[in-house]
Amino acid sequence: MSTTLDRAQAFCARYGLQVPILLAPMAGASAPSLSIAVANAGGLASCGALLMQPAAIKAWATEVRAASNGGFNLNLWIPDPPPDRDPEAEDAVRAFLRSWGPDVAREAGDVSPPDFAAQCEAMLEAGPTIISSIMGLYPPAFVERMKARGIKWFANATTVAEAKAAEAAGADVIVAQGMEAGGHRGAFDASKAQTELVGLFALLPAIVDAVKVPVVATGGIADARGVAAALMLGASAAQVGTGFLRCPEAKLAPAWADAIGRTLPEQTLVTRAFSGRPGRTIATAYARAAAAADAPNPAPYPVQRGLSQAMRDAGTKNNDIDRMQAWSGQSARLAMAKPAGDVVRELWGGAQALLRG
Repeated sequence: MSTTLDRAQAFCARYGLQVPILLAPMAGASAPSLSIAVANAGGLASCGALLMQPAAIKAWATEVRAASNGGFNLNLWIPDPPPDRDPEAEDAVRAFLRSWGPDVAREAGDVSPPDFAAQCEAMLEAGPTIISSIMGLYPPAFVERMKARGIKWFANATTVAEAKAAEAAGADVIVAQGMEAGGHRGAFDASKAQTELVGLFALLPAIVDAVKVPVVATGGIADARGVAAALMLGASAAQVGTGFLRCPEAKLAPAWADAIGRTLPEQTLVTRAFSGRPGRTIATAYARAAAAADAPNPAPYPVQRGLSQAMRDAGTKNNDIDRMQAWSGQSARLAMAKPAGDVVRELWGGAQALLRG
């Protein structure tokens, strides 16, 4: 057990943490208040910057740095190739969505993400301790610039092959994402995100054995038992997402936070129906209907995200869980409705007690 705890303590010392608990970078659920609370309890603050313009990235960093210990992680998706558009198929999606929200204009699918290169520049200017990636690997030139500034690269991987590729590309840490994780699957190849579904207890030790850099475990960890199990399987730290979403600092819509607290593992599913990219959500009425045999195939990312935007906005406005993008991991019911600092302390205090017997 001392080796397990020593490994976690060494990781903390290297990355300026007091406890080996990392807040998952969740695009659309990265309230600065949540990161500040986690950081001030000794964990790692994180921001999912996917949908943020450069100015918003820098503003988030300024706010978190001013109110915490100053260390944080900024995360971006590696962009997919431009989507193949099919107007007829998109019309079928629009007709389906008409039953769930306002009419959807054809041009709603004409969305594009923020400029990736500009976002990367903003991250460098913000000067985080860590920059993380998901859905692929940063270009070599950007990795070189990160390292020149002393910024560490945490690369998300959903398979052993992805982990090895990330290590070869210069990643300092691998974040092993089990299929239990809420939100988008981090597969490098979107076409494999729903077929290469590996649980964390199988994935984590396989990645630990395959790479020489430290490994962080994520996916389905929401209590002290999960943290302890991850460390026993070779992880140096645990990353928690859904487990923090019931905290008041997360500022989640009440219907979503309440649903997380009562969702059993089998009451989640992986769907493309919100964004076009596979992600794990609470099995809401919309998510179940979109999975039915007679439902249209979702459009690719980010077209589907644009088409479903009006429905999702209406769901949030009306606090209607069945129309929200209610991402959730399989351990949702373990999430605690407590201040985030208390959650951090319970996660690590309980894990240490378990590991010490």
